[in-house]
Amino acid sequence: MNTNKKILIIIALMLILLATATIINVAINFRDYSYNNALEKSRMTAEVVRDGLTAHMVNGIMNKRDFFLTNISNYDDVKKLWIVRSPKVDAQYGPGLPKEEPRDAMDARVLKSGIMEKFVKEDADTASLRVSIPYIASSLDTPNCLACHHVDEGDVLGVVSMEFDISRTRNVGMFTVLRIFGLNVIFIIIALYLTNYYIKPYMELFANLQQGIKKAHLGDFTHRFTTKIKGEGKEVADDMNGLFERMQEAFGNIKDQLSTFVARSNISSSDPLYEASNIIHELSDIYKFKKTIELDKDKYAIYKRIYHLLQEKFELKHFAVYEVNHTRKERTLLYITKGKSFCSHEADTDALECRAYRTSTDIISTDFPELCASCTSNGEIEYACLPFVINADYTLVLSISSKTKEELGDISGKITSIKNYLEAAKPVIESKILMDILRDSSLRDGITGLYNRRFLEEHIEHEQAQIQRDRTCYDILMIDIDYFKLVNDTYGHDVGDTVIKALSQILKESIREADLAIRYGGEEFLILLRHTSAEATQRIASSIHENFKAKKFIIGSETLEKTLSIGIAKLPEDADSIWKVIKYADTALYAAKNTGRNKIVYFKSEMFEGY
Repeated sequence: MNTNKKILIIIALMLILLATATIINVAINFRDYSYNNALEKSRMTAEVVRDGLTAHMVNGIMNKRDFFLTNISNYDDVKKLWIVRSPKVDAQYGPGLPKEEPRDAMDARVLKSGIMEKFVKEDADTASLRVSIPYIASSLDTPNCLACHHVDEGDVLGVVSMEFDISRTRNVGMFTVLRIFGLNVIFIIIALYLTNYYIKPYMELFANLQQGIKKAHLGDFTHRFTTKIKGEGKEVADDMNGLFERMQEAFGNIKDQLSTFVARSNISSSDPLYEASNIIHELSDIYKFKKTIELDKDKYAIYKRIYHLLQEKFELKHFAVYEVNHTRKERTLLYITKGKSFCSHEADTDALECRAYRTSTDIISTDFPELCASCTSNGEIEYACLPFVINADYTLVLSISSKTKEELGDISGKITSIKNYLEAAKPVIESKILMDILRDSSLRDGITGLYNRRFLEEHIEHEQAQIQRDRTCYDILMIDIDYFKLVNDTYGHDVGDTVIKALSQILKESIREADLAIRYGGEEFLILLRHTSAEATQRIASSIHENFKAKKFIIGSETLEKTLSIGIAKLPEDADSIWKVIKYADTALYAAKNTGRNKIVYFKSEMFEGY
């Protein structure tokens, strides 16, 4: 039901209620008027009867009273009239006429009590008023009743009973009520017509506004408002049209424009403004996330924030994050919530076994049975693996598992938002990787690929506190190529670089992963052996010495062979500071060179007295 009909119905009900109240009030008033009018007539008639009977008695013609009473009965509206004599009057003057006896209980009661009684009798066709009025003896009246009657003051001399026909008055009242009812009906019809005539255009404008607003909720601002109303109503329609035109221009394409920043397939709403609000809210969160990780130290700090984001914001219960090196095709487990990967061991060692990485597509177990053979699940039922390329060297793989398809369905709904955050993190992670590469390149020797002296300085500064805390042991080898300057002077720097590279390769092959090989400068190299026994240190030094000595460099028609001098010092046996130990190793190297070169010499305190 539209608003116009509701208003008309409400107005009609109010007018009908008003008309009903008016008619009821008029009907009641007419009935009371008829009743009171008849009652007043009865009192007047009773007075006439009393006065007439008194006159008859004074004039001594009481025997002719029947004629008088008959004439009185012929008055308009008087259906019946009779008198009743009291026993005291009968005792004084003898019995009255036969018609002057009490005709009913009402006459008897009034004759006895001296109180007037009345009642109305009505049916569908007629209405009448019955009244019995007592005739009270009084010495104060004119003539004096007690002068003629042997009664006391206030005694009842008789009763005048009448029955009046009030049908005519009632019918007049009913006719009047009907006329009023008819006028009210006509008034209601006219009022409803005028109300509809003047209100309908406003209701049409209201409905038109409502229709336009509903379309606006769906992102459609093409609706235009029309109205037949002039003045303020037309101004409202014109203002709304202008507003919708501006809103259409401003918001018409807002969803598509925002979608260029983030994908929103997981959020759907029939109200594009609400959806835009959600997109803006997520953009704000992503922006805050990006600004935060930009200040993180390295990519691993960013990864930690991603783990926290996946757990707290996206409420993932079991997931693992892998980093894949494109060059080595190896996956490295960075983080897992339950400590055990649900992928096969082969997929961890060979990245090509990971279907998500190999195909560069999202792998969701509900898409196809046994979709990825490498996901062994370890008691979990469903899984989703999402690859995310960082740059040409690295890819992140996020593996998520769940116990039910419903839970995985909920997770799938979050994938787009997760990728939005990863997309925001991508340039930051890439910049951290590039910074690490640049930093690493600044800490490595360009010819040999070994760490340089700058790295040694940073490493020792970082390592010194741990050395003192954990009592770390180091055996330090200072290595120098014998007569290396002659190589550069005789054969050129290209040959010198070849000799340097050959030695660096021997050093790499001779030490463990926990040890460090550093190009200390020129033809000098430094090796830090961590927690190594004396026998192992001697074995490594001898291996380096002999392997390099056996190395042959073919230069045109010539064959070049070179030897090494090696100085060794130990921490903490020789000193409690690693810099001192390096100095002592250099002192031992100097001793080796001064005593013939091509040898391994251990530091002794007498080599550096007073240090």
